[in-house]
Amino acid sequence: MEQNNDELDGLVRKRIRALRVAQGWSLEELAGRANLSQSSLSRIENGQRRLALDQLVTLARALDTTLDQLVETASDDVIISPMIDGAHGLMRWPVKGDPGMTVVRQRMTEPPPDNPARMRAHPGREWLVVLSGTAVLMLGHRRFRVETNQAAEFPTMLPHAIGAEGGPCEILGIFDRDARRGHLRDTRRSGDDCAPDLPHTT
Repeated sequence: MEQNNDELDGLVRKRIRALRVAQGWSLEELAGRANLSQSSLSRIENGQRRLALDQLVTLARALDTTLDQLVETASDDVIISPMIDGAHGLMRWPVKGDPGMTVVRQRMTEPPPDNPARMRAHPGREWLVVLSGTAVLMLGHRRFRVETNQAAEFPTMLPHAIGAEGGPCEILGIFDRDARRGHLRDTRRSGDDCAPDLPHTT
């Protein structure tokens, strides 16, 4: 149990930093928004200061998210195999969707970035289906190979990046409203390592 708590503690600290970097904010900027000193925020991100609930609530608000999303853990069921309907020639993947989703098809040729600082984190949930080739999904400190006809589902509050392995791959990305908004911010800022340039629709 203590190990799980340590893992969650470390994940929350990484998530705070990833969200700050994704917004393009310095330590000083986020500290000001959260009414913390810069040194306190630095110690929180680096694991040198205990995480207090009141500070997490304040940081979540400053990062434009919720406490629930800030402490959300990854499900073990990340990889999803398709259900084959041979009679009708169909493949279906169960997806827990909600209104306001965007679907994007993309061809990827580059591997995911080696630098964890280039991984993105933002509110929302994302799904991807690999149509051809093999994709690599970096999710926090974990690395998943997603093969042709496999799908993955994950909360985008986890720092993440997607790339190709062993040649080009084609993916179908499905984003809920919050994830789409987060990727639009990322692509406008510097180009995104984990998603295509999404259509500017509401």
